[in-house]
Amino acid sequence: MDPMAAAPGDDAGRTSRVIEARSIDYVPVRERHGKVWHQGPFWFTGNFVLTTMVTGFLGPELGLSLPASVAAVVLGACFGTFFMAFHANQGPRMGLPQMIQSRAQFGIRGAIVPFAAVVFVYVGFNVFNVVLAAQGLRTVFPGGSTLWYVLIIGVAIVLAIVGHDLLHLVQRWLTYVLIAVFGVLTVGALVQLDPSAAAGAASPAHSSWTSFLVVFSAAAGYQISYAVYVSDYSRYLPRDVSARKVIWWTYAGAAGSAAWLMSLGALLASALPDPDAITGLRQVGNAILPGFGTFAVVVSSVALIGIMAVNSYGAMLTTTSAVDAFRTVRPTVRIRVAGIVAIGVVILAVAMLLPENYLESFNTFVLMMLYFLIPWTAVNLVDFYWVRRGHYAVTAIFDPAGIYGRWAWRGIVAYVAGFAAMIPFFATSFYTGPVTEALGGADLSFVPGLLVGGGLYYLLNRGLDAEVEEAAVAASERELEGADAP
Repeated sequence: MDPMAAAPGDDAGRTSRVIEARSIDYVPVRERHGKVWHQGPFWFTGNFVLTTMVTGFLGPELGLSLPASVAAVVLGACFGTFFMAFHANQGPRMGLPQMIQSRAQFGIRGAIVPFAAVVFVYVGFNVFNVVLAAQGLRTVFPGGSTLWYVLIIGVAIVLAIVGHDLLHLVQRWLTYVLIAVFGVLTVGALVQLDPSAAAGAASPAHSSWTSFLVVFSAAAGYQISYAVYVSDYSRYLPRDVSARKVIWWTYAGAAGSAAWLMSLGALLASALPDPDAITGLRQVGNAILPGFGTFAVVVSSVALIGIMAVNSYGAMLTTTSAVDAFRTVRPTVRIRVAGIVAIGVVILAVAMLLPENYLESFNTFVLMMLYFLIPWTAVNLVDFYWVRRGHYAVTAIFDPAGIYGRWAWRGIVAYVAGFAAMIPFFATSFYTGPVTEALGGADLSFVPGLLVGGGLYYLLNRGLDAEVEEAAVAASERELEGADAP
């Protein structure tokens, strides 16, 4: 496809001012807008959802004390957000969504390898989100699960269709509400709850150190999963925006909310014999003020709908990128709507099949995200910061005959090698790798995944033809000047 295919004035891009016209195509400099600090509240609210709090339940479930559980989730969240935040800088520099940038490392068709894992992440997260949101809203409003699934997914679809600017606006204003509500609720939890009340309820299957690493990996994997669409929401920023500010605001928002809510989850799970996100919030909040806990649950459900819209938007961009690799796609509003609706239908179908004991499924899902995304983030970041140093031929990303080609063996080999290196370190409910068994169950899979995936990619690209790359970048810049002109 033409990277400027949906430029204003083109038939493909003609739409109302309300609905976003762009999708996987390049955002010209003249259309760039927004403030860099908006990344902070956007990712704060994006992470301040009940699924984040559920991740904090894992430590007490494995028998960790509250201090150890909090330390594990905070350190894991800070580690995982490091990778996510550095992806944010790619948006303003390239003017493209996150995953289509992977074509530079994997090839236009080879990028289908990480795309498949990413769509799995989007759908999986939204399935858990819709289940929790429905549970929350049903505490106040009548109706069965199926009805609420349809309504919640429907609202998320509408938000995603309107697009980028509305999503930023909703997330930004929800930040203020969430900080106020959960600030009061957290203080109430600290005053009311006794972390030793549920002591002995969990039967640790591993040593404390092993359990700590499991929780650390789960928190890190949860944060890394956000890396797959960070640039989707920074690509409209001015091209010359400070890299340090983009990275910092993204990191502060995402890490801050994750550390807060995961720690609150660890407190609830340590103090309550049968921890449940909805019940825990209601119990603590209603003890502060009758009805306050129920209100907090409703606010949390609204936040879940917001991030579901964000996920649906990203899933549309990724699936459109995948289809475009094999059959040229004109990024029209009609295609955007069809893609988002299709994603919503899949989410509804999977949610209907989800077992009641979703917490165990969620913990396994988070770990699987870590396994699939670690090699991708290693390859993508090494390419951006150390191999090509932020210089890309944007037009070639859409050209099968361009310098990136259809299949880029270096990226594919590095990704597969990184993933394979992690297998002996896996620690899931259905498979434990030999190295993990030797370590007593400790999950250190992210170490070989990062080192092998990123390191091998760097080594394979030491012979990259710099002159060819520079010529392609220069040609691309000349072609883009017409789109960037006022």
